[in-house]
Amino acid sequence: MSANPAPTAETEAGKPSGSGFRLPSIPFWIQIVAGLVLGVLLGWITRSYEIGWLYTTLDQVGHIFVQLLKLAVAPLVFFAILVSITNLRKVNNAARLATRTLLWFMITSLIAVAIGLAIGLITNPGSGTGLTPKDGSKPESAGSWLDFLTGIIPTDVITPFTELNVLQIVFMAAVAGIAALKLGEKAKPILSLSESILELLQKALWWVIRLAPIGTVGLIGYAIADYGWDLIGKYATFTADVYIGCALVMFGVYPLLLATVAKVSPLQFFKGAWPAIQLGFVSRSSVGTMPVTQQVTERLGVPKEYASFAVPFGATTKMDGCAAIYPALAAIFIAQIFDVQLGIGDYILIAFVSVIGSAATAGLTGATVMLTLTLSTLGLPLEGVGLLLAIDPILDMMRTATNVAGQVVSPLIVAAREGILDRDAYDSGGYSPVEEFGTEPQDSKERAEVAA
Repeated sequence: MSANPAPTAETEAGKPSGSGFRLPSIPFWIQIVAGLVLGVLLGWITRSYEIGWLYTTLDQVGHIFVQLLKLAVAPLVFFAILVSITNLRKVNNAARLATRTLLWFMITSLIAVAIGLAIGLITNPGSGTGLTPKDGSKPESAGSWLDFLTGIIPTDVITPFTELNVLQIVFMAAVAGIAALKLGEKAKPILSLSESILELLQKALWWVIRLAPIGTVGLIGYAIADYGWDLIGKYATFTADVYIGCALVMFGVYPLLLATVAKVSPLQFFKGAWPAIQLGFVSRSSVGTMPVTQQVTERLGVPKEYASFAVPFGATTKMDGCAAIYPALAAIFIAQIFDVQLGIGDYILIAFVSVIGSAATAGLTGATVMLTLTLSTLGLPLEGVGLLLAIDPILDMMRTATNVAGQVVSPLIVAAREGILDRDAYDSGGYSPVEEFGTEPQDSKERAEVAA
């Protein structure tokens, strides 16, 4: 009687051996596309045949997925920012890197808002829609500069977490991180605990990320079932403007900056960063995508110590889609509906709000706070926000994908300019499916092996 044969490399890799059989795994991007198609189909069926139970099911599936993402947001942001700030102690010229990162955030935001304004002025998205001011409604809450400035500092340490005020959470995390740097060795136990909690949260978030195809069915299906193609048709020009503007930034501006400033291959960037971009498109959450964004950034050769600062910082403040292109187009759209003439000064104010107020978007799904902040600054009616809520889920997908792409591009540019980018890792990196993330490559050789 012979002993059982030892497992071979082939069987360990999940391939059939002998009489065994295993279904091939479906790539994550195919799951996402299938979710999109199925969501559209179920949404159309629900609306066409008025199937109440299916409408409720789609709503609940999408709602649960978003809630699972939000559940991890507050602690994830706090510990990611805290750990990222303390990680700067391991980097030479930390202050210089932080300043350069913020500078490139601002530069790309200005370019993005300029593109948004140009497209809006050329296409006049509010003309011919059939919408009137009566179709709008004031949002339950609105952003203002006073709220923005006074709202940074919390009244207590609990409320920001229960009410998910990400800006206040970022403030507390930054204070805690700077204090830990000042304490030095005495803060080591706290930092070790924080790093462990962050890893635990990221592992839990991986499980939620794997549910993205199911969440996509619910989110897209509910949007189609609730609003229908007729309503979406009224916003056709505006929707096209947002998608075109985001595409110009993502596939035009970013590659141009990478090729001319960072002097790296744009194609390699898209190969490496695509898992984060596609997940941002589906999840509509920069913070929810942050673990994948950080790993693709590191696999593209950005040092871990710097990436662990730049990516969490970018996930809460770097919003070229939500805070630059979108509010610029939305302001023009709403001004045209309400028959308000905008001048040069108003366009300058839009650019100013986009650069300074982008932290108000907080990396969560939607950009209502940023839009109300822009409208209140320009003196436009806040009822205009209600005009765009119906179409927001469709717009938010492309906006967030652009946000995420920018959150990878900026650290790449800074790392390349500062001479700390591992160009061998960048050049040898390739596409890695989302399901391969969660294991952390330690060096450029291992990164190349994983990518291959």
